[in-house]
Amino acid sequence: MLLWTAALLFVPCVGKTVWLSLQAQPYLVFEGDILILRCRGRKNAELSQVTFYKDGKFLHFSKNNWPLFLGTATANSSGHYNCTGRAKYTQNMDSWDSGTATVQVQVWFPPPVLTALPSHELCEGKPVTLRCQTKPRSQTLAERLLFSFHKDGHTLQNRSPRPELRIPEAKEGDSGLYWCKASPEGGRVQKRSPQLELRVWTPVSRPLLTLRPTSLVAGDEVELLCEAQRGSPPILYSFHLNGDILRNHVAPHGGPASCLFRVMSQQDAGNYSCEAGNRVSRETSEPKTLSVDDPQGLSDPTSRNWLVPGLLASLLAMMVIAAALLGYFRPWRKDGPLPPRNSPSAPVGEQHPLYVNVYRQNETNEGVIYSEIYKITREHEARPAQPAQQDKEVSVIYAEVRRPQRSEGPDKGPNRRSRTH
Repeated sequence: MLLWTAALLFVPCVGKTVWLSLQAQPYLVFEGDILILRCRGRKNAELSQVTFYKDGKFLHFSKNNWPLFLGTATANSSGHYNCTGRAKYTQNMDSWDSGTATVQVQVWFPPPVLTALPSHELCEGKPVTLRCQTKPRSQTLAERLLFSFHKDGHTLQNRSPRPELRIPEAKEGDSGLYWCKASPEGGRVQKRSPQLELRVWTPVSRPLLTLRPTSLVAGDEVELLCEAQRGSPPILYSFHLNGDILRNHVAPHGGPASCLFRVMSQQDAGNYSCEAGNRVSRETSEPKTLSVDDPQGLSDPTSRNWLVPGLLASLLAMMVIAAALLGYFRPWRKDGPLPPRNSPSAPVGEQHPLYVNVYRQNETNEGVIYSEIYKITREHEARPAQPAQQDKEVSVIYAEVRRPQRSEGPDKGPNRRSRTH
């Protein structure tokens, strides 16, 4: 291996004398070594105006041919190098090229890879194991490697021979960006893995559905508010009426979701529910009942504004009709002399169960109204007439009420009588 590297550093040019050569120190370069490049002239001739190149690109210029220190060697240090310069003892002072020299840095182990078992996405409460994996060049080196684990800038495990980090019960707070580092004991090489995002999902809790309001009339707006108290975002909400889906809403950062719409028909009444779900679970709320009043009002939303005036107008019309009926059926009054005690019965063809006459006496008792009610038994037309003395069977009920007398007469006070025969 050493002879092969030396052969690469001194590349002969066919038909030409090699005046320059490029040397790399150490000859066998491993990761962590200090890499130095030197441009030498033939027979140690003194050089000037030395320029270094890597893969055909300018790397460094030295007027007095100082060595080039490339620092700690890494895998990126491998490449094709060459140098150019002038030998002072030559007559033409031409610039010479060393030719290409290949430098291959020996890798102790490749960069580690961080994996999560069983998965980097899991449900809360489940165990997870983070494993830092790499492949050393030898078993001896593998036993000397130390591993560190980090999360969001914090060290969780520092330089441990165990390449694993176990989390028995993952919580939502364990979500984040993880990476690991591997380095040999006492070595200056330290390699870091790419970042791995661990996502711990919290199942959604049973959502709570709120209706605002629960009873309304046609044309009103109703708001459906659905909220899951727990659950890892994003949360997908869906609203349902009698089992049929109405609308979907995504809450990217969690929190509640609302659905606002206007009631257009009685078909909008029924049992409403909502569903909340994320990547690991889904839950459905308790149903809420929404009732819609006055479905006929949907054709004209302003009709309910005339409801109260219409009721008042109807009530007033009923009162007018009642007053007219009372005036029509009011008892008829007639002024005249008080009839005799034994009034003749009404004609046979005009007999009624009740026969009413109202008279006013103007002779001796002024201002007195007499009301007499005769109760006459209806007779059959073929029955012979009864003697006059049998008129005593007629029941007479009357009451007299005296009006207040004029101011010029003595005040005799009210006089009320009630007699029944």
